[in-house]
Amino acid sequence: MYLEEKHKLVNLNIAHCCTMYMPLNITRVFVLRFSHHYSIDRCFAENFGGMPESENRTYAEALWDHITMDQEELPFRAGDLLEIIDMNDKDWWYGALDDHQEGWLPATFVRLRVNQDHFEEDFIGRFSEIPEHTSPNLRRISMINPDQGRINVINEILQAEQDYVKHMKDVVEGYIRHARKRVDMFTEEKISVIFGNIEEIFKFSTQFLETLESAYCKEQPQQSELGKCFLKYSKGFEIYSDYCNNHPSGSAELKDLYRKQKYRHFFEACRLLQEMIEIPLEGFLLNPVQKICKYPLQLAELLKYTPQTHPDYVNIQQALEAMKKIAALINERKRKMESIEKLARWQHTVEDWQGKDLLERSSELIYSSEINKINSAGWSQERWFYLFDHQLVYCKKDLLKRNGFSYKGRIDTDECDIIDIEDGKDVQYNVTVKNAWKIHEVDKDKWYLLYAKTPAEKQRWIKAFQKERERVREDQENNFMPDHWKNKILNRIKASQEKQNSRTQSEIQYKQEFIRGIPSHATLPRSYSKKQSKRRGWFPFGGKQKAKS
Repeated sequence: MYLEEKHKLVNLNIAHCCTMYMPLNITRVFVLRFSHHYSIDRCFAENFGGMPESENRTYAEALWDHITMDQEELPFRAGDLLEIIDMNDKDWWYGALDDHQEGWLPATFVRLRVNQDHFEEDFIGRFSEIPEHTSPNLRRISMINPDQGRINVINEILQAEQDYVKHMKDVVEGYIRHARKRVDMFTEEKISVIFGNIEEIFKFSTQFLETLESAYCKEQPQQSELGKCFLKYSKGFEIYSDYCNNHPSGSAELKDLYRKQKYRHFFEACRLLQEMIEIPLEGFLLNPVQKICKYPLQLAELLKYTPQTHPDYVNIQQALEAMKKIAALINERKRKMESIEKLARWQHTVEDWQGKDLLERSSELIYSSEINKINSAGWSQERWFYLFDHQLVYCKKDLLKRNGFSYKGRIDTDECDIIDIEDGKDVQYNVTVKNAWKIHEVDKDKWYLLYAKTPAEKQRWIKAFQKERERVREDQENNFMPDHWKNKILNRIKASQEKQNSRTQSEIQYKQEFIRGIPSHATLPRSYSKKQSKRRGWFPFGGKQKAKS
């Protein structure tokens, strides 16, 4: 229905434009050409060689993903920059991406950019080609007042934070509160998987918003000192790390629930009762992930409009660096959390594993390759060594299996020394080696002699040991101890394996019952027996008989 109204509105505007500025006999052709949602200004741009001089471009930033199958609508991702062409309808605007793709978009999915004039030059840089007849207004150097520019950014930060806190409140009160009432549909564990620690984030964000609002100077907004607020709460923003790590699991759980009609109806009812905008739950749950990455951009924009003489200038600089580090830390932790699951699954592929699980001490793989180990008798053994944080595991490759390994041992890297040795004869082992080094496990007073095939491979290992120590120190400094996440992953893998074993056992039981139910005199169909006989031939191992020469 809304598309029909938009067609009428745009075509009516274009027709009016045509009758005013051109002969009547070509009006019909002009309208037909621009029946595909063009604004009046766009008509001028493409038919008269430029835009009206009074026209100012309007830009917006996408707040949410807009995925659509409708060819009349403009698909985009959160964070995309759009040019808004038509805002006559309060619910649906007409816009364009920088790849010249155009279409209708829901107005609630975007936010108009602050400091429009100043931003035009930045937007131009994103275009690969700019038509020669582009409006001069789009190319001009902005003379925006610095104080007004700073006020705009400050207002934008406050408004964005207020909207964000409202969305978090809607999720907590509109979804989680009602989910806890439906114990027949949601366990506390399931709620924790879907929503993560979003309740903690809501509480934290509410306090942060109150601090921002108290720092806002109504009489002279340009004097507001928001940098102090970010510095005060910089450590608290680390709670986003747990949420970002959990988000993939939550999305997967939510996707499974949406396959069931009763859950779809439940989530939609929650949204309607809370009077939330028409965005699916997964859109709201993505919001904190996007938000923590957006703070450095907001601070960078604020710093650009803050003079060095401003009392908040140094605070903003420090806050910007702090938020960049937090964003980088969260990305690093997310990468490690993804690595943890891979480690757990890898361990289950290794046969004859002994001792503690790999995840009890380690979180990521630093380096691995095949090198040689000299045993106590002086014999060389080819082994695959895997360097994780806190430990070095070595395995023997199973020649009968393509990617099979069997566990042979491990070395505690927290209690060992790496000793580089020169090429030549080693007195301790009474062997001559090249590209070698020793590992001394101090607490056990145990020695290992290892050597690589090339000098380059040896250097890679020496650097890997240094990198492993650096990673351990970083984790200790950042207090990264993801034990609860490791337990979750181990439990999930264990449950998956039990489910797989149960399915396999059920299939075996079904086959046995099926065979027992077949009468003793039953035989295979004659045609099937012939086909099987012809296919197998006489060779006992299922191979093909060689042709006689």
